[in-house]
Amino acid sequence: QVQLVESGGGLVQAGGSLRLSCAASGRTFSNNGMGWFRQAPGKERDFVATISWSGGSTSYGDSVKGRFTISRDNAKNPVYLQMNSLKPEDTAVYYCAARSSPYSSGSRVPGNYEYWGQGTQVTVSS
Repeated sequence: QVQLVESGGGLVQAGGSLRLSCAASGRTFSNNGMGWFRQAPGKERDFVATISWSGGSTSYGDSVKGRFTISRDNAKNPVYLQMNSLKPEDTAVYYCAARSSPYSSGSRVPGNYEYWGQGTQVTVSS
């Protein structure tokens, strides 16, 4: 069974940092585009960041640009999300996602991802 498991969420004060990790089991995603999305209570799932299979191309949502960094280490976990200068509006459940096609680019569209983790809660207090 293929699984993506996020970790690293928690409670942090505004201005603080967290690093999310996404681990895969059941198959490797080292040659697949990956992404992070988030969903706050009562809101739709929003795009956060994405990275191509090679790591050579990244893209960010406007609200996190300059504060968050997506990266990948295909020898360990598929993808990380370094979150700095956190704000209360960053509070949400953060989801890792993977595309099934090999050598795929990243994508800002949730429908382009075939695999999803269960999510990790990030709470930023003011």
